[in-house]
Amino acid sequence: MFRSFFPRPQWFFLSVLLWTAVTAGVWYALGDALGLLIGFPPAAPDADPVIGPAFFVTPQFVWFYLYYAAATGLFSAFWFRFSPHAWQRWSVLGSSLILFSTYFSVQVSVAINEWRRPFFDAVQDALSGKSNVSVGQLNDLLMDFAGIAFIAILVVVVTSFFVSHYVFRWRTAMNDYYVSRWDEVRRIEGASQRIQEDTMRFADIVETLGVKIVDAVMTLFAFLPVLFSLSSYVTEMPLVGTIAAPLFTAALVWSIFGTLLLAFAGIKLPGLYFRNQRVEAAYRKELVYGEDDVGRAQPPTLGELFGNVRRNYFRLYFHYFYFNIVRYSYLQADNIFVYLILVPTIAAGKITFGILQQILTAFGQVSSSFQYLVNSWTTIVELQSIHKRLAAFEAAFEHRPLPDLDQAYLAGEQGAGE
Repeated sequence: MFRSFFPRPQWFFLSVLLWTAVTAGVWYALGDALGLLIGFPPAAPDADPVIGPAFFVTPQFVWFYLYYAAATGLFSAFWFRFSPHAWQRWSVLGSSLILFSTYFSVQVSVAINEWRRPFFDAVQDALSGKSNVSVGQLNDLLMDFAGIAFIAILVVVVTSFFVSHYVFRWRTAMNDYYVSRWDEVRRIEGASQRIQEDTMRFADIVETLGVKIVDAVMTLFAFLPVLFSLSSYVTEMPLVGTIAAPLFTAALVWSIFGTLLLAFAGIKLPGLYFRNQRVEAAYRKELVYGEDDVGRAQPPTLGELFGNVRRNYFRLYFHYFYFNIVRYSYLQADNIFVYLILVPTIAAGKITFGILQQILTAFGQVSSSFQYLVNSWTTIVELQSIHKRLAAFEAAFEHRPLPDLDQAYLAGEQGAGE
């Protein structure tokens, strides 16, 4: 799955983490000083925020673009030299481009959040009837939003187009790797399904899930400082009173609680989903054999195999029943949680409508990023199942032992089949 597309996957992904930590550390520790040295000064602490499309071409952003390009160039040059790979342009440079475009998409959300304060404060002042807010001012702010929205649409469409091609190249690499060893794999049970269906589904899920997890991480990097800054407007919280960085702390605690709660509630689902694919495969296999052999696919055998399918589905339905109760209860509570912690602040009139909108947006972004597991649990379970099947397939023709957990799964399935 990974060797076919990435050079030396274990070392490659480890180097990605290490290089990311190094470059991020240098950026946060020395980024401003280095930028000033080459002509990109940091923004003044008391400078007004830049509103509109100009947000993306400030000296700080241009300096970041150059820094990211240099870091990517050095990393790519190392791997191109150290371990050349047929798919290195897509796996190394393509991955870097996806990371950058995802980061840029998150910055679009930050730009919109900066726009919310002046716009909604202007709306509040205009509705109060005590200000001189003009039609022209409101229209100018709406045009600023239109400019940001146009950039957002362009980035999302281009990123989606590129990611689709990237993931299909990954599927192509897996397909070529498996097909090149067809003489070895053709006798393995379900080889054709593994090569065609599982690689297709693996690619489809990675396209959706991979971008989401990168987006969640980038959103945290972008909005946690924003939420920390906005915490200065909230001095008191219900029940707990005054605490440091209340919005930041509340989002962190609430999101971690939800993630752990859902992980505990859905702990049985991955194994059941994996077993579900196995019993379905056993039933399908017998039907296929029955097309050419009149002695196969007899009613008693099919009844027994379909009984395994039915039992597993009913177990899956039962576990999803209580999992969904927990999941949807938490998500409904999440809709009003931020309002609950803001009740004292709103009642005291300590924030404007624009600041409220900024808080709601930033809190929602951070909370949803932390809740990645909550929102993607079903897809994660399916990907785990596909990964296990492909891992078992690869281990069979490469003569490698499976991990203990996978051996236990397979042993259990074989016992059930017997």
